[in-house]
Amino acid sequence: MLKTNFGKLLVYAPADSDSRKRLKSVEMAAEKTAKLLNLGFETVKFRKSLSPIYVYYENGDGEPIPLYCDKGKTSDLQEICATLRKMMFVLSFHPRHSALKKLRGAIMRLS
Repeated sequence: MLKTNFGKLLVYAPADSDSRKRLKSVEMAAEKTAKLLNLGFETVKFRKSLSPIYVYYENGDGEPIPLYCDKGKTSDLQEICATLRKMMFVLSFHPRHSALKKLRGAIMRLS
């Protein structure tokens, strides 16, 4: 069975221990969204501490696109999931991300 590549969600997070609680909810939301939409998922840690956690969409062509930023604050899992779905839905209309157009129905069902 051939698996279609719709891209992946990347979570960029500081490696410090102060952001663990924030990271957990963002990672869970991004991973849940990725699974439901058949996307890949990856967490990338960087050394800079006390910085926001970001979620990007990457389809392999060009620059990753920012979908979410926690702004250094802890957010509710459902709120993060809703934000990711909304951003993915909007992105599905962009001609450069035609693979997401096929996922538009699944994104709407999740909302």
